[in-house]
Amino acid sequence: MELTLEQAIARVPFLKDAKDIQSTGLTGGITNKNYRLDTGGKSYMLRITGESTDLLGIRREIEYAANKAAGLLGIAPEVLYFIEPEGYLVTRFIIGKHISPEEMNKEYNIRRVARKLRLYHRNAPAVAGEFNVFRRVEMLTRVSKEHGSKFPFDFDWVMQKMHEVERALENDPYVPTPCHDDLLNLNFLDEDVPGEKGELKILDWEYAGMGDIFFDLGNFCCHHRFNDEQVRMLLQEYYGEVTVKDFARCKLMVCMAEIHEAMWGTTQTGISKLDEDFQGYADLWFGRFREDITDYRYEPWLKDVAKK
Repeated sequence: MELTLEQAIARVPFLKDAKDIQSTGLTGGITNKNYRLDTGGKSYMLRITGESTDLLGIRREIEYAANKAAGLLGIAPEVLYFIEPEGYLVTRFIIGKHISPEEMNKEYNIRRVARKLRLYHRNAPAVAGEFNVFRRVEMLTRVSKEHGSKFPFDFDWVMQKMHEVERALENDPYVPTPCHDDLLNLNFLDEDVPGEKGELKILDWEYAGMGDIFFDLGNFCCHHRFNDEQVRMLLQEYYGEVTVKDFARCKLMVCMAEIHEAMWGTTQTGISKLDEDFQGYADLWFGRFREDITDYRYEPWLKDVAKK
């Protein structure tokens, strides 16, 4: 059962006795309720998780572990408390501004994101959960069918293409690595630090898990509609070079990220009670997938990623 804002605050040791708390609801999220809490000259962010998010494969204890590690690395807002068993997070409230897609597509920000992702991938501890895009799409498909969601006319073909990519990638299996897995534009914040250089922060770690770093890279590319030059820029900053194999893997993972977004929207049409156009969201991402998976270079990419 969801706690009220007052009940949640009462469960936080350093907030429960505060007499001057000012709460402000924050917009931008869909599946969760977020609040800014101000008291004693300090600001906090409280996340109250939404209903049925477990059907989306979200495990709050993994989100907590991933966000905590990212906070210690300076990548995310620091976690200050975890309300159990409900799985609500209290973090430091970051004063800053969102980076528009147009600004994020510029070289400076692409390179900043590459450094943050590399820092997390290389230094974060393992978490007790997997993010494998192929298994997640299968899970979302199963949940969608159980809840009467609508599937596109060519869904069998979509799945055929997904499994083609999986078979190609199995020739050079990835090493499971701590990943974020949800790098849409609203999950980035430019911290405003008076008189200092602000840090780029990555928000919303609810889909984090042990996964393929190329899913993180491809996911970031797909959400920002990167062209080939921008993809190469990201890989150059991340690896120091751009190989044919890495470029192909990233481009194929863009397509897999698009399927994942499409199936997330499809699942939400069946389970969510929110007044959101989840069907339109799903249709948008299925359309983007069709466009990218029919690139004339698709077959060469399958061969390039399979090379040892």
